[in-house]
Amino acid sequence: MKHDHTPLPQCEHEEHHTEAQEKSMGQMPEETVIYELSDFFKILGDSTRMRILFALDGAPLCVCDLADLLGMTKSAVSHQLKILRQSDLVTYRRSGKNVFYTLADDHVGSIIETALAHVKE
Repeated sequence: MKHDHTPLPQCEHEEHHTEAQEKSMGQMPEETVIYELSDFFKILGDSTRMRILFALDGAPLCVCDLADLLGMTKSAVSHQLKILRQSDLVTYRRSGKNVFYTLADDHVGSIIETALAHVKE
């Protein structure tokens, strides 16, 4: 992330643009949705969880696979997977004695890929 210490430009005189304000308010989600969205981004704001999501964007993986891939303990991976499951970002399926985790849906992959593209700009 780039740090720019240049002061932000501000209006030189106070003028209210009512039409633009009304348009913005018409597109604004309800407060409860704003809070849910904020919580969603807090979950994504953890680098370990982001690494797990990117790993799962490639293929379904079990806890052991994720631990090996990310250089973490199985316990630490399981803890993060629990948070991601509770947030509906990942899901799992059992196959015999194995449990494979995947992204919950295509939206999750799209979100992290779009965020990556933005950061790389």
